[in-house]
Amino acid sequence: MIAKSARSWVWLLYIALAVYAFITFIPFAWALSASFKSLPEISSGGTNFIPKAFTLDNYKTIFLQEPLFGRWLINSIIIAVTVTLFNLLFNSMAGYALARITFPGKQFLFFLVLAVLVVPGQITLLPKFLILKSLGWLNSYQGLIAPAIVNATFIFMMRQFFLNFPKELEEAAALDGLNRFETFFQVVMPLAKPALAAQTIFIFMGSWNEFLLPLVVMSNPEMFTLPLGLNAFKGQYVTYWNYIMAASMIFTLPALAIYAFFNRYFIQGVTFTGGKG
Repeated sequence: MIAKSARSWVWLLYIALAVYAFITFIPFAWALSASFKSLPEISSGGTNFIPKAFTLDNYKTIFLQEPLFGRWLINSIIIAVTVTLFNLLFNSMAGYALARITFPGKQFLFFLVLAVLVVPGQITLLPKFLILKSLGWLNSYQGLIAPAIVNATFIFMMRQFFLNFPKELEEAAALDGLNRFETFFQVVMPLAKPALAAQTIFIFMGSWNEFLLPLVVMSNPEMFTLPLGLNAFKGQYVTYWNYIMAASMIFTLPALAIYAFFNRYFIQGVTFTGGKG
């Protein structure tokens, strides 16, 4: 009787999740449909998901008639990929040091990382701008990459992961003659794929979707990222929603690809990092 009741709750949970997934999918489905509609059809206010007059002109326009769209796409790819790679390296090294290495000031640095977690990013926006201006890094790739190459949240996450990492593997590596750096890069990092995959998804999507920092740092249209460039389709008297929807679909594809590729490690990486304190 208890087992049957438990199965009923499981089915109710699946149904609730399916309904929620369907509701959250509706806006994406409408945006995808709108990317193949003309501006008058979108402006008419209809909620039909099948375009009355299917057209690829929106995609052709943003690629062929908007000369900077390709540049915005390249800018976003360069910045997001570079930020992700730097974070994977530095966050992992910092998390490993806090979890495994004993050194003066370790506890202070750990509490400093925790303190950074409670500071809203908007508070640091003005200091970042002033520092980047003094370095002459406004309107440059390094202006968006340098402030984002480490992340306190994922330093903490990687520390939690390495606290659960089997010490026996590191001891075996030491017996084989590997030093600390060789152990980290040849033994620890290859086995940290779940945590690295989870970190990759969050870091890439955060950098890919970043709007506020590029808005402050970039004033040259050629250096815009895609989120910033989408504003170019907003005119003084009319907003070109057909172009915005088409550009949004292009903007969504890399994030979906990253999530699909790393999805098999995602849940494992998130759940594996919450063990010891």
